[in-house]
Amino acid sequence: MSNPTHPKNTIISRRLRQARQSRDLSQDRLGVMAGLEESSSSARMSRYESGIHEPTYQFVEAIAKVLGISPAFFYCADDRLAEIILIYSGLSETKRKALLQQATKITE
Repeated sequence: MSNPTHPKNTIISRRLRQARQSRDLSQDRLGVMAGLEESSSSARMSRYESGIHEPTYQFVEAIAKVLGISPAFFYCADDRLAEIILIYSGLSETKRKALLQQATKITE
C-alpha cells in the first residue's frame, strides 16, 4: 500500500521538473501559460512535480505546446531517448527528416 504522505517520483513528475527548469520557468508561470488559473497554478504544478497527482494527457499536451517539445518526452523512461526527443523537438521539419535518415543509416 502506498503512503500518500510520501509522494512518488514518477517519470512524468521528473520530466516535468526537468523541462520547466530547462526553460527557467517557475511552477506558477508554467501552469498559467498552460491554462491553469493563476490562483491555483503553483499548488497544482507542485503536486504534479512531486508525484502527488498526475496531470491528464490533455494538460501534458498543453505544457508540451508551451515548452515547444513533444508530449512523448514526459512519458519517456530512458534518459538518452528523452534527450533525443528534446533535440528532435527543437529541429525544423527538414532537419527532422535528415535526422531520421541518419538514424536509419546507423541501423543498417
